[in-house]
Amino acid sequence: MSVETVARRYAAALADVVAKSGETEIVKNELKTWEAMINANGDLQTAFQNPSISQTDKEKVLENLITKTQPIKTTANFLRVLIRNNRLTEIGEINRKFASVLEERSGVISANITSARELSEAQKAEMRTSLEKLTAKKINLEFKTDETLIGGIVTRVGSTVYDGSVKTQLQELKQQMIGK
Repeated sequence: MSVETVARRYAAALADVVAKSGETEIVKNELKTWEAMINANGDLQTAFQNPSISQTDKEKVLENLITKTQPIKTTANFLRVLIRNNRLTEIGEINRKFASVLEERSGVISANITSARELSEAQKAEMRTSLEKLTAKKINLEFKTDETLIGGIVTRVGSTVYDGSVKTQLQELKQQMIGK
């Protein structure tokens, strides 16, 4: 099972819990802090990933960190579930999916638009309007540039990609010419 699929399951379960308890923002912020802490400490990453370190020792390390940082009970319990299932080092992907699940449940979805050149504000507004009509939801847009696209744009909404880049069109034309 892919990390993305696993992360989505953990994120959805956590979203269910925080929706009932009203602790959404607190848990979201605490998990981001934990992600930063784990990513900043290579020894910690190694310890949690290393199969030669016993599960008991990993849980002791986590408990010591929980004692020092004092997250709320929901966050602490979620971290314990992650360590028991050897998923603590995937906290970054789980956090991204958690934010995505929360957005979806509030009627907002994220989209990424990559263009060869910087888009004007009018173009950005037009893209937002078009995507909101397409998805019938509010869109949280992130814009990037990638000169290798040559021209056009690539839009990712969830797991769906709309590729209108010149680079891809040229690659498809090349494949058609080779195939004939």
